[in-house]
Formats: sequence, C-alpha cells, structure tokens
Amino acid sequence: MIALSSNSPMTPEEYLEFEKTSEIRHEYIDGEIYAMSGGTGNHNLISLNCAILLRNRLKGSGCRVYMSDMKVNVAESKRFFYPDIVVTCDQRDQPTSTHTNFPKLIIEVLSPSTESFDRNGKFKFYRTIPSLQTYLLIDAQKCGVECFRRQTQDIWTVQFYDSLAAIAQIESLDLDAPLGEIYENISFLEMSPKP
Repeated sequence: MIALSSNSPMTPEEYLEFEKTSEIRHEYIDGEIYAMSGGTGNHNLISLNCAILLRNRLKGSGCRVYMSDMKVNVAESKRFFYPDIVVTCDQRDQPTSTHTNFPKLIIEVLSPSTESFDRNGKFKFYRTIPSLQTYLLIDAQKCGVECFRRQTQDIWTVQFYDSLAAIAQIESLDLDAPLGEIYENISFLEMSPKP
C-alpha cells in the first residue's frame, strides 16, 4: 500500500464518496487513505478459485461470497479494507452496499508487498470484528494456507496446510477447502537454493 499525503484527514463519509469515483482502490485507516497495488496472475487465479469453491459450496446457505471490490468496515468506520475474498452470512449486509459490516470469513492472498501487513496489521484490525470467525492467509508463491479460527474468549488458533493433498477445514461455514482446488492452474517459480 502507498500512503497518499493530505493536508487533513478524511472522514469515513468523505472516503466512501471519494472511492465511488476513484480509478484505483484505496484502503482507509484512521483518516488516511492508501493506494492499493496490483497483484500477479497467480494472486488473481487463487482468489478466483477460492470464490468459485466457496460459491459452489455455500449455495442455498444464505451466505454471500464477494471478491476484491467489496470493502470490510472495521472499528465503526475508522478503517476500511479490501480483502481478496469476504463471506458474510448476515442479512444486514446487503448486496447493494459498498462494504460489509459482519463478515464471517476473510481471505487474503499473500504477495511480497502486502504479506507483512496482511499477516500482522490487518489481522490485528480484523480480529476486532465480532462476527469474524475465520481468517485465511494463502501463499501465492508456494503451496501454503494458514487458517486462523476464533475460539471462546476471543482466543485465535491457527492450523497450517502445506500440501496440494491437504484439505483446509473452514469450520465456521461447515465446509472443506481442498488445496488442490485452491491452487488449480497455479504455476510456482522454481526456487533455486541459496548458497
């Protein structure tokens, strides 16, 4: 993300109005806006694979799956982020809105430029959303999925999946996500060993 300088912080209302006509997407953190960088083909394919997998398995459930253009409202409009995938099962989140307030699942596909923020900063903010039950981080450079699950007393646990034969369990939606489907048609660069 690239911070845009401004003389005074934007209000959430100004940000939402600004985003309606912006040619690029921006995330919003405490009055400041940050331009988002583009992703690779692998990043896009992984996101699409996840959206298709979730959409197919959630048919008839009342849950909705959104891709990268749906914002998530965090901390009562103090922050807005664009996750790669968001699932909401709350009828208060209407498809006519530009953002969700009650996500149940958020997925971020990691890229070198955003991995640290997705893993640390965003997750810190996302954990404050009471409706969020599962946070998935998916590596776009090698096979690897981290599944964070909310437990009782707001304790989060993590489970790692690192083989195409593995099946990530998304308990909050009562579904399995085979890594073979998540990584379908993905080509990883050959990594040469470091000397």
